[in-house]
Amino acid sequence: MIRPLTVRLGTRSYSILIGEGLLDQVGPLARKALGSTARRVALITNTTVNKLYGERVSGSLTDAGFRVFEASIKDGERFKTLGTAEKLFDSLIEQNFERSDAIVALGGGVVGDLAGFVAATFLRGIRFVQVPTTLLAQIDSSVGGKTGVNHRLGKNLIGSFHQPSLVVIDPATLRSLPERELSAGMFEAVKYGVIRDFRLFQRIDKRLESIAGVEIGPTCELIRRCCAIKAEVVREDERESGLRRILNFGHTVGHALESATKYKRFLHGEAVGLGMIAESLVSRRMGLLGTEALLAITALVTRVGTVPSASTLAFDDIISAMVRDKKTQAGRLVFVLPVEIGRVTIRSDVPLPVVKKALSEALS
Repeated sequence: MIRPLTVRLGTRSYSILIGEGLLDQVGPLARKALGSTARRVALITNTTVNKLYGERVSGSLTDAGFRVFEASIKDGERFKTLGTAEKLFDSLIEQNFERSDAIVALGGGVVGDLAGFVAATFLRGIRFVQVPTTLLAQIDSSVGGKTGVNHRLGKNLIGSFHQPSLVVIDPATLRSLPERELSAGMFEAVKYGVIRDFRLFQRIDKRLESIAGVEIGPTCELIRRCCAIKAEVVREDERESGLRRILNFGHTVGHALESATKYKRFLHGEAVGLGMIAESLVSRRMGLLGTEALLAITALVTRVGTVPSASTLAFDDIISAMVRDKKTQAGRLVFVLPVEIGRVTIRSDVPLPVVKKALSEALS
């Protein structure tokens, strides 16, 4: 029996379903969520995921009465662009898609963000279903309705809030992930512990090996708790005017690292991992975070996995990328800073020398 989580947003509420074997049930689950008016679905995925799961999901959708059009994009953050979106728009128009039709996003965060952006903007908005296949997408990016594409000057600068109609999570897909991809997702899981749930932080620390081995019980528990936190935050602040900003812990620095390296060096979660260390160091230098908590955060992030070197990056390039980020306010950098494990504060008064010293220590 699958016990759904619900993202409560009035008439736009939707369910998150988590369970082994759900990948083969995407068709009937999507039919129930979308209703009888949706005749066609565009199954948007990437070349890697398509080889692994495309046929299974397409078959399930077909058996549920959908006419399925498949569109595969290239794999990687650098392909999350307006150019890729335009090619998908071309395909939908050529296929005569209507407002009653829908999109199914099968893949990681890049696929989900891009497919969601296309769904948000095509015909001024059509419905879509998220079927995330990476840990990072399952615990974070598939929930909450943030969609978007990257610009050469910054990450996710072009996008929209557009909630899915359903999120279907099958943790068994994680067994096909490389170790590096799993670690990238675990960095985001640590983020949830730091910002909202000390007990979650402790569970990750104790069960890291079990989750890394994709043991279904601990993995489902992790995914469910992270999704529950995200659902709570989104319910209170859908469009990031207040509370939802806490989800950006590690992202002010993380997004800048991705942008400064043209999305070629770091996976998103890896950049966030480094960002969490840097922003925790900022918090310590600001007198907000105790040494013991700083060491605990740094130790767990380090245990999760290694990340590519950032020591060769110029601080000025990173700072410039941070200034261009959408999270800036009145030209000031905005940081989510931990006060203790499980609680954070949002500050826009961090002196630049503090930022540079923290970056130097974190990236070395």
